[in-house]
Amino acid sequence: MALEFHDHRADLVSWAFGLGVSREATQIYAAADTIDLHIESFVWTRAFGYDLARRHGRGLLAGGYYSQVDFPRLLEAGMTGSVWSICTNPLRLRGQRTRISLENLRHLRALIEAHPDELRVVTDHAGYVDARRQGKHACWLAIQGGNALDSQPGDLERIPDNLVSRITVVHLTSSTLGATSSPLARADSGLTELGRDYIRAMNAGRILVDLAHISRRGFWQALEVHDRSQPAIVSHTGVCAVHDLWRNIDDEQIKAIAATGGVIGIVYHSSFLGGPTWTGSARAIVDHMAHVVRVAGDDFVALGSDWDGLIVTPKDMRTVLELPVLVQYMLDRGWSSERIGKILGGNYLRVMKAIRPGSLGAAG
Repeated sequence: MALEFHDHRADLVSWAFGLGVSREATQIYAAADTIDLHIESFVWTRAFGYDLARRHGRGLLAGGYYSQVDFPRLLEAGMTGSVWSICTNPLRLRGQRTRISLENLRHLRALIEAHPDELRVVTDHAGYVDARRQGKHACWLAIQGGNALDSQPGDLERIPDNLVSRITVVHLTSSTLGATSSPLARADSGLTELGRDYIRAMNAGRILVDLAHISRRGFWQALEVHDRSQPAIVSHTGVCAVHDLWRNIDDEQIKAIAATGGVIGIVYHSSFLGGPTWTGSARAIVDHMAHVVRVAGDDFVALGSDWDGLIVTPKDMRTVLELPVLVQYMLDRGWSSERIGKILGGNYLRVMKAIRPGSLGAAG
């Protein structure tokens, strides 16, 4: 079934006018690989039947918390790739989690593959390049909360067709793998022995290790056992130097991720960025990006929205449709089109090429 959407790339001047940005902003955006490292919309599909194939408005809360992304708006926004997260339910019994997680993988894959003319599930860099060549939007699949697949040794090997390209090791609650950075953690107990083995198993399967949400102690312990020939990332976060918060990472952590060749995706949640929850500006996202650039360089920062992850995005960028606004704020800082292109997608493509360069499975 074909997805209905308006392709703004056909008239960049009108698109710029409608968003209140310069023509240069839409030109740079339209020419770039634009890849988001963390989209959570599938959680609303699982919980409430949110139809990813239907073009939604901003929902009951005017773009707050949900209804920020769907397949048509993703295409209308001109994005070329995205990482779709499957969030682990921490309350589910451990013995049930692997089965349910594999079912969720099949479900999300089927939703995407129902639209083969516009979307494609990919597992590696080569799959993305091929999808891009065919004019399709590339979707990588990821898991948030490694305890989705922790019931027994070998659970990671049960993933079909190398479908999972990335796992966020810990989410908002501590698990069998380690401690969360969330205030819900009673103490920073770091990474467990199972967590260490899990990192090693992810490395063996060339699954990208994502250290968003993990406690500071767990972060460093994970990097101690991590294969130094592979990149590690923090997919969606802010930085403490701009806004000091439990959810964000500090300069040492930024440098450590850069040393692996990985990237830091900047989250769009206004309160994590340091702005007022409902009236913040997307300029704050660029403030956090700019700090990563100062600390580590412009090869190590990316888009890590957390769209539909119960976040409240800046008032001038409530949904995916306003992404060129972010480019305008980058231009306002005097950033070059080359730097902007790296941040929009080039840096993440480098990471994927490093960890999964070729076609590893049927999906990619």
